[in-house]
Amino acid sequence: MNKIRNNKKTIISWAFYDWANSAYNLVITSTIFPAYYTAITSDNNNSTVDYVDFLGFKFVNSSLYSYSMAFAFLIIALISPILSSIADTKGNKKSFMKFFTYLGGLACCGLVFFDQNSLTVGIVFFILATLGFWGSLVFYNAYLPEIATIDQQDIVSAKGFTYGYIGSVILQLICFAFVFFPSFFGLKNEGEASRLSFFMVGVWWIGFAQIPFLFLPRSKQETKNISGNIFTDGFFKLKKVWDHAKHMKYLKRFLFAFFFYSMGVQTVMLVATLFGEQELNLGTEKLIATILILQLVAIPGALGMSYLAKNKFGNVNVLIGVVIIWIGACVGGYFVETEIQFYILAGMIGLVMGGIQSLSKSTYSKFLPQNNTEFSSYFSFYDVTEKVALVFGMFSFGFIGELFGMRNSVVVLASFFIIGLVFLFLLKRAEPKTLKAVA
Repeated sequence: MNKIRNNKKTIISWAFYDWANSAYNLVITSTIFPAYYTAITSDNNNSTVDYVDFLGFKFVNSSLYSYSMAFAFLIIALISPILSSIADTKGNKKSFMKFFTYLGGLACCGLVFFDQNSLTVGIVFFILATLGFWGSLVFYNAYLPEIATIDQQDIVSAKGFTYGYIGSVILQLICFAFVFFPSFFGLKNEGEASRLSFFMVGVWWIGFAQIPFLFLPRSKQETKNISGNIFTDGFFKLKKVWDHAKHMKYLKRFLFAFFFYSMGVQTVMLVATLFGEQELNLGTEKLIATILILQLVAIPGALGMSYLAKNKFGNVNVLIGVVIIWIGACVGGYFVETEIQFYILAGMIGLVMGGIQSLSKSTYSKFLPQNNTEFSSYFSFYDVTEKVALVFGMFSFGFIGELFGMRNSVVVLASFFIIGLVFLFLLKRAEPKTLKAVA
């Protein structure tokens, strides 16, 4: 394993998976799909609430979007312990990465059939694409401590996010050309251009994923046989991880902090476009351009936070600063009224959104026992924590929004960040001497 760690070709191939799958994160969850979904489920009357019928029930359209994602995250949280248990036993993380990649990529291709008359089909493919994206990350993240030593994990994690932003922006620009100039490409309208963009995301994702599939190493656990019950072993391993974490105050407090601020981070990123569309009535072109700028700002943000964490302040101090910025962004979101204010808020979020994700992952990786071989179980715990947080975050956003309006949902997100901040301060008090560089 030491020969694998810090190998340049291995690290680049690992980062290319971010290049491959981040197109989903940008096009499907952040820009074109939310705008398209809002357009085909709206009556274009700003004085009314837009409702949709799904499986015999009536929902506010934005709430159905939130509930669909919450459902997908719940499924991932339930099945990832089982999958990571098998991956640890057989050493086949790459096989599971492939399965979820093909599931997500093909589901994105299936969204080409999503229109006003096929809401159920669209939501099902949307859920499957979400399952594919987040399911693959369980095993992608588990590779980090296998391919990088503890002193390199911040920069390697940031490199993955950087590759992801660059790759996703390239495809996004191609999709923009289709959406903004559909007739030039022989397309009927923006709707057809949007559906073509969803298809291209699937092709891009599956195509570039072949690079990590070709070069990422096979784990040394490949020769082991499965013992015990594969449907329960994963949950026993998660309990084992938690039992271990309970005796490590810094790890336990980090996980609590991560749980609460993740409720806010991912939810904000997933609903930002819906917020701009419904609360500020921004057009599709303005929203998409805003998200593109947001992605470009995120690249120096992620690299800058990695630098500050490694060379200046340590991971925990940087995370504290970033969470404070997120709290300010949520408060600002409640009061934002103009287009300019929205752009300023988007730029602020862009600077910190990539950094908090990459830094959280590398901080957690540093806290793990470095001689451990079952990294999938530890990162399964990390991913389950994040997915359960997302279930609460997306559900609460949709539920509060349905009852009291979307702006009040933003206030709830701010409260999640505040709780996470408290645990980060408690984490500093539990800082072990051997991890001074982290905190």
